[in-house]
Amino acid sequence: MSIFKKYFNPIVLITALAMNTFISGCSGGAPNGYKSTAITSYSIGSALGVIDETTKSIAVTVPSDANISSLVATFTTDAATLKIGSVDQVSGSTANNFTAPVEYKATSSSGATVTYTVTVRQATTSEKNFIAYSLVKVAGIINESAQTITVTLPNKTNVTALVATFSTAGVSAKVGTTLQTSGSTANNFTSPVAYVVTAVDGSKATYTVTVAIAPSSSNVMSSYSFAGYTGALGVVNEAAKTIAVTVPYGTNVAALVATFTTTGNSVKVGTNSQTSTATVNDFTSPVAYIVTAADGSMATYTVTVAIAPNSAKAISTYSFSGYTGASGVIDEAAKTIAVTVPYKTNVTALTATFATTGNSVKVGTNSQTSTATVNNFTSPVSYVVTAGDGSTATYRVTVTIAANSDKTMNAFAFAGQPNSVGIINEASKTITVSLLPGTDVTALIATFTTTGTNVKVGIVDQTSTATMNDFTTPVDYIVTAANGSTALYTVTVIKGSGPTPIFLATAGNFAILTKAGVSTTVGSSINGDIGVSPAATSYITGFGTLTAGATYATSPLVTGKIYGADMVPPTPVYLTRAISDMEIAYTAAVGRAAGVGVGNLNLGGGILANKTLVAGTYTWGTDVTITTDLTLNGGANDVWIFQIANKLDLNSNKIILTGGAQAKNIFWQVAGTVTLGTNSHFEGILLAKTNIAMLTGASANGRMLAQTAVTLQSNAITQP
Repeated sequence: MSIFKKYFNPIVLITALAMNTFISGCSGGAPNGYKSTAITSYSIGSALGVIDETTKSIAVTVPSDANISSLVATFTTDAATLKIGSVDQVSGSTANNFTAPVEYKATSSSGATVTYTVTVRQATTSEKNFIAYSLVKVAGIINESAQTITVTLPNKTNVTALVATFSTAGVSAKVGTTLQTSGSTANNFTSPVAYVVTAVDGSKATYTVTVAIAPSSSNVMSSYSFAGYTGALGVVNEAAKTIAVTVPYGTNVAALVATFTTTGNSVKVGTNSQTSTATVNDFTSPVAYIVTAADGSMATYTVTVAIAPNSAKAISTYSFSGYTGASGVIDEAAKTIAVTVPYKTNVTALTATFATTGNSVKVGTNSQTSTATVNNFTSPVSYVVTAGDGSTATYRVTVTIAANSDKTMNAFAFAGQPNSVGIINEASKTITVSLLPGTDVTALIATFTTTGTNVKVGIVDQTSTATMNDFTTPVDYIVTAANGSTALYTVTVIKGSGPTPIFLATAGNFAILTKAGVSTTVGSSINGDIGVSPAATSYITGFGTLTAGATYATSPLVTGKIYGADMVPPTPVYLTRAISDMEIAYTAAVGRAAGVGVGNLNLGGGILANKTLVAGTYTWGTDVTITTDLTLNGGANDVWIFQIANKLDLNSNKIILTGGAQAKNIFWQVAGTVTLGTNSHFEGILLAKTNIAMLTGASANGRMLAQTAVTLQSNAITQP
């Protein structure tokens, strides 16, 4: 056994060919109805048995020094039992005497039996032949007389590193100086390889192994399509050798160029060689492609081209009639259309303008006509487009209303500042505010309205009636719309000309306020309140019956309230405060700096005729008589103060205001009596030290504040 191991351990014997033969032989049926291979492989030590399935024999050649009277076989079987005589055989374990042929009885699970005869031959000490040789499971053809082995391998086999599986009667095999181990040692078979086999007695034999590559028999058309037609892929039926291609609707099939891959050496249509992506053919009828393999074998593929019905069903453009710029953004992949319409658009009844490649368009069951059909887009609307082939595509139209772009400053004024309404020039985005002379503009609070969502000065948010700013220089207000756009308004504050106005306090609540009383004849009309104090209500005469039992009285001649000192509280206190405020105002007017220069001091020697006076302080140490119409020209916040040391007489003339001048900003301080002539018209606030008399038909746009009495004769007074 030591010699057996020495000579046969490195050599692994091949069984594949014998096994294949055995399996093939069984397919036709085994003796006694045994329908499966019984012994599928057999070896003793390193000596592989050659199984002849036809004769049910196994031949094994073992080394010359092997003890054949006690050998252990290694085998595989799909039989239920395998016996020699009555002894069960265990692969790799049971020893038998092979000095004579041995019969193995294989029994299937159904009871069918097959008998194999194993014959063991001892090699001579001089034997050095190859018993079997294969590469990648392909058996070599051994020519013993020529001592050559030829192996033909499949086309495209890489022969640079092949591992041979072999068995030999010799003790060793070498290639060059490299000892060869079956199933392990790799060699390069690009050129013939010489194996030197050494026998037990040391004699040698050289076998030349030549590997040939078989020409390819492959003639498959593996892929097929038409250049320039995405999706027009051929469906290859390999069994039927047919290729079916469907091309888009409208394709000209008389001149198509095929793109194909093949395992063959050449492709022809008739006698014309075909080049992928280059050769043009007419596919009006089926076209036969002949694919020739490297070994000359041929396969014919019949290509049939079908034209698809029109499948176009796109919405290519979409917008809304009457809304310039409201064009739909079409996402073809997602089949969505997004349209943004202007702010405040009524989306419940919009008419779409669209173009489509389909045959028809519907929303629900309603057919859609471009520029005609009305739909409600409060929620997304699904348009179903049907193609000529009946296929459909659904586009989901979503309408978004644009954020408000309005950013207008509609109104602007200053809290606590009378007559401070700003003049807004929308075109130039400017706001001009005129304030009274002397106004402190360093800490003004604006009252404004805007269509924007936010207003800032610099980075400071502005709140109407709350945020304070310094208007010594123009201030920029940035108005931001809901859509983020902005507008900049520049606010400029202009102070009126003239002196600071006289502060009337509560005295400014009355059209007529006196200490001694007020009387009228029939026909007077007073628009504003009347107050008398400390004189009692009885000193208010000509206004009808007045009672002192309430906080105020009314009269048909008065649009307002009449207050007397003896009326129910809190009227007495209210009047006392008003009289005091009147006196304080009078004193303040007297105390103002006198007019300066010939135009403002003792103008006309107290006779005013044909004069137009601008804002300022005018002072006289004499009586003043206005003999013609007097014009006061100035802006809405210009101020006039007239200081008269004696009496004031207005003949039957008018005081006329021009340029926006206002009666509330004109103050007449008169130390003597005041007489407003018949049918005359007066403008301003009269602060009289004594009485004021309005003659028949005289009118006034102002206030009559007298520290004695006021007498009326069918007069009209409107408080400013």
